[in-house]
Amino acid sequence: MYRFLLTPRWWGINLFVVLAIPFCVFMGTWQLGRFEDRVQSHEQAEKAPDPSTRAAKPLDELLPVDKVTSGRPATATGTYADQFLVPGRKLDDRQGFYVLNMLRTDSGKALPVVRGWLPGSASGAKVPAAPKGEVTVTGDLQASENTHSDGVDVRGGLPGGQIGMISAATLVNLVPYDVYDAWVTLPEPEAGGTGGAMKPVPAAAPEGSGLDLKAFQNLGYTGEWFVFAAFVLFMWFRLVRREAEAERDIALGLVPQEPAPGSEDAPEDSSSPDYDAASTPVR
Repeated sequence: MYRFLLTPRWWGINLFVVLAIPFCVFMGTWQLGRFEDRVQSHEQAEKAPDPSTRAAKPLDELLPVDKVTSGRPATATGTYADQFLVPGRKLDDRQGFYVLNMLRTDSGKALPVVRGWLPGSASGAKVPAAPKGEVTVTGDLQASENTHSDGVDVRGGLPGGQIGMISAATLVNLVPYDVYDAWVTLPEPEAGGTGGAMKPVPAAAPEGSGLDLKAFQNLGYTGEWFVFAAFVLFMWFRLVRREAEAERDIALGLVPQEPAPGSEDAPEDSSSPDYDAASTPVR
């Protein structure tokens, strides 16, 4: 009854099923592993001490920024240079902007420093001036932002002196010196001067260390791949059952089997010029 499984058409169907199911299971397992990794990173981050409570270290000792060094206090010495405003940033559910200054160090490279946050629009805003002369800053280390970071504006078209993303790749095109692939945010208001009017910007958790939307997307993709594998197997069984039932009905004579073309029982084509309706015997 199941000899039809050896026909060329069914060889193709069987090959597709044999390849599709392991592939779906592999992809589902991989997505599940990604979700479990994020859960583990989240648990480790909760158990670990707050990075900002650890002793400050020189900036170069904490680079490159990773999940371990992100949020660690870093110190750097230099003089403030170019200033940029980063619009569209929220703090305490209020809309505002960051004030970012480039700290040029003795190495020749500059460190982006978020000196604070101010409410309102960045266009035409009065911003507290940066301290003059050589300064030593201690701020919470952060990795360069990307297009998936919160608050990033990738639309472009911002006025001069404004940037949508705090990234070395962005800033290096705006300043005539090298830029560290990192930035720091000052945890306390600047001492003295008018800088105290700005609110400190809290350090963000390192990307991929929490149960964010991406983690639950991985879990959803896991379910989708396993469901697709089950669907392929279900459809294969359904097709086999339908084909087997059709073969059984033909064997029992419940469904007349169509004669093969050219056989004696095959009706003649009425469109043929040799076909004579009058000579056709009546049965």
